[in-house]
Amino acid sequence: MVDDVDPVGPGAGSTSPIGEDTPARRRRWWRVPVGVQAVVAVVLGAVLGTVAPAVGEQVKILGDVFLNLVQMVVVPLVFPLIVLGIARMESVRQVGRVAGKAILYFEVVTTVILVIAVTLGKVTGIGVGAPVGQASTSSLTGISHGIDFRKLLLDAVPKNILAAFSEGNLLAVVVFALLVGVAMASLGEAAAPVRAVLDSWSSIMFRIVGYVIRLAPVGVLGFIGYDVAHYGFGGLASLLGFVAVVYVGLAIVVGVVFPAIAMMFGVPYLGLLRSTVDLIGLAFITRSSEAVLAPLLSRLESFGIGRSITSLVVPLGYSFNTDGSALYQGVALVFLANAYGANTSIPALLAMTLVLVVLSKGMAGVVSASIVVLIAAGSTIGLPPQGIALLVGVDFIVDMARTAINVVGNSLAAAVVARSERDFAPAPVVGARRVMVG
Repeated sequence: MVDDVDPVGPGAGSTSPIGEDTPARRRRWWRVPVGVQAVVAVVLGAVLGTVAPAVGEQVKILGDVFLNLVQMVVVPLVFPLIVLGIARMESVRQVGRVAGKAILYFEVVTTVILVIAVTLGKVTGIGVGAPVGQASTSSLTGISHGIDFRKLLLDAVPKNILAAFSEGNLLAVVVFALLVGVAMASLGEAAAPVRAVLDSWSSIMFRIVGYVIRLAPVGVLGFIGYDVAHYGFGGLASLLGFVAVVYVGLAIVVGVVFPAIAMMFGVPYLGLLRSTVDLIGLAFITRSSEAVLAPLLSRLESFGIGRSITSLVVPLGYSFNTDGSALYQGVALVFLANAYGANTSIPALLAMTLVLVVLSKGMAGVVSASIVVLIAAGSTIGLPPQGIALLVGVDFIVDMARTAINVVGNSLAAAVVARSERDFAPAPVVGARRVMVG
């Protein structure tokens, strides 16, 4: 973790003439919290995309460069953290117990969220009369029409781990790190030199993450400028009801379901949100949970969750605990069923839920994951892809919220598992600045 420090050196300020362009004054912008800089970037990006759409389309490269920088450090950081977290556990049995608790939690919570989603879609009648006949499948070109579970399993256990590292295959990296961590734990002191190297390496990666996060406002400017220029604010009226229902559902998850879970397990939910609010906001704007994975691990540890828990549960959650995406898929499937006049009786809704429970697992490693799941689930219950193509037009709007909720959900999952393992000592949150990365 890179703590905020005052860039003004000792003695600076009082002896400088008023208005003098000192190095401290030139660096004053960097004292502004990254979250505030990101808000300014949002406004600038929206103005740019509206006033100069051609330029707005081009500044997307700034967002792409930022995400590339983030993805560059994700695997090199996550691997040593998982290895060290497992190597420090008391036994291999504890590793299995923590992983088992995490997966059980993921299954239960995502199933509850899917039930809420299809119920919300049924009650609101969302999708009735939607212009699905106007949709074109051209927007789905290049997207797989299903999930190959055999390939998913083989990808999780690759024959070439170096290829998995180079491709950013996070699930494969997690599996390999589990094996390395278990082996190091069994070797004890014989593996101490490797632990020392990985400790130093992870510290270096955290420092690089601090540098990268400082560039987040530039990436935000690029993303917002492109979104406004490319999609605009109009032309989406027919789908605003769908977007509204998804946001209401996500609000129920973050405002009712998560607090109930936190209360049940004794997790200080508001404190957790305060500790991670800037990272949640960054995930919302960039629409990438990977953008905050590395600092999130450090932030949760600062909050009081043991490193052994965070380094195992959070990366697993990125593949198996996509709470926001699960709610979106449930609402979207009911929307399509209503739009096409398909059966939405209670047994049919239960069938939809079961299909999504199965298909949504491991989806985070699939390109255009939510769309892929919808295509697979829709074809399973006989829905054509044209309506899914229609939803692509507003996908960027709901993607922001569901990505942010995914971050909250995985943070809570780590806290719940840590509480059950008695590896959780909540630290008082004095302010976001105390734990700000960058």
